[in-house]
Amino acid sequence: MTGFPSPAAEPVVLVVMGVSGSGKSTVAGLLAGRLGWDFEEGDDLHPPENVAKMAAGQPLTDEDRKPWLAKVAEWIAERTGAGRPGLITCSALKRTYRDVLRGEHVIFVYLAGTRAEIARRLAVRHGHFMPASLLESQFATLEEPGAGERAITVDISASASTDVARIITMLGLRAAGANRGAATP
Repeated sequence: MTGFPSPAAEPVVLVVMGVSGSGKSTVAGLLAGRLGWDFEEGDDLHPPENVAKMAAGQPLTDEDRKPWLAKVAEWIAERTGAGRPGLITCSALKRTYRDVLRGEHVIFVYLAGTRAEIARRLAVRHGHFMPASLLESQFATLEEPGAGERAITVDISASASTDVARIITMLGLRAAGANRGAATP
């Protein structure tokens, strides 16, 4: 894959992105554990007003997202500035949002699924502030990564552990503790 920094040569930050219910937290958490990288749940960086708005079933506006995206970008900059690899979850639904996060050492990992598949996942999810009723607004806002963006797309129809193995393989990553020359799918 051209246009990607070599994760083996220079630390990168992976932004695990997609609509609510696509499995960002699960996949990123598993991947961070497998790689031994820093991990941040991007939802935890939302201002309380955003959380309250989403919990009330109201979609966020571009203006609502600005302070949140700034915090996500700050977390990314701290890692890249320190030469530390990391993973952060962030819906990053529009290219303009990804532009705020983009950097020389940033790769977007887009978890792609169908509306029906994600609706099924949301129907069984409990304890999250984002209600299933906002799924349509998420898909309406979504601009899939395109030409010129450092991004890979992972189809989420398999298990999260399969998704993690695909990401490791696609990006040529090494699991924590793996021998330097060893492959680790």
